[in-house]
Amino acid sequence: MTSTNSYSQRIEQLHQLIADADYVLIGAGAGLSAAAGLDYVGEDFHREFAEWINRYGISDLYSASFYPYKTEEELWAQWAKHLWFARYRPEALQLYRQLFDVVQKKNYFVITTNVDGQFKKAGFDMERIFATQGDYALFQPKSGFPKETWSNQDWVNQVLTFIKDCRIPAELIPHTPDGKPVSLNLRCDDTFVEDAHWHQQASRYQSFVEQASTKRLLLLELGVGFNTPVIIRFPFERMAAAFPQTTLVRFNRDYPQLTTEGVKRFISFTEELTEIMPLLSYSTRFAALH
Repeated sequence: MTSTNSYSQRIEQLHQLIADADYVLIGAGAGLSAAAGLDYVGEDFHREFAEWINRYGISDLYSASFYPYKTEEELWAQWAKHLWFARYRPEALQLYRQLFDVVQKKNYFVITTNVDGQFKKAGFDMERIFATQGDYALFQPKSGFPKETWSNQDWVNQVLTFIKDCRIPAELIPHTPDGKPVSLNLRCDDTFVEDAHWHQQASRYQSFVEQASTKRLLLLELGVGFNTPVIIRFPFERMAAAFPQTTLVRFNRDYPQLTTEGVKRFISFTEELTEIMPLLSYSTRFAALH
């Protein structure tokens, strides 16, 4: 079932697939958060980061984190503002809440490369979320050892009020409990900390896939491009090719195509997620099937 049907026919197919699925595996990339409205270059960014834009010439939140700040006081002022803006300021966005409504009554699991915490905010069970690339909400030792992470929310809340001229006081630069440098728990290099929780979720993900492999498994891949395709995109295609009752549904405006041979049950959507997701809600799906 490689579908080239009309939009309404594909929606109808998806309603049935969701209803029939024994397992639903969500794979989410940056495109999902972008579609949900986490815009790191828009009006909100320009308003909140006007001082950084004027002082350093940064153009977006992503590049701001790679700017070669001359002092630690400047670097950590940026990170405090960055973490507040991207992780703590936003509530659960509507698109994520709608996605939760679609799967909450199913046996679901989430694997995501996003680090913004939106799945947790939207109500997804934390034990069913594997955030492979880290979380904005966590600090780790900069060296990568020991393999531990901890919340940075209290630090962010404390530091925000002390930012002046794009700097924080030296005494507010974060450190490990024993005074060593820290970094964000984001996968940038081989110092990324995969702590006990990370490994626990990796194991739960593998167990979910194994259990679903012979059942009716629905793969919902949302906004996953070719930045890190080996984490979600390619494995999802391999599952769809290898598992007998698995269907891959890809939501991707720019890259809907398959790159793996042998995938027989496949539907793609290039339409906007904000238009599609309300049509897939539990109440809408229930009405369509009765």
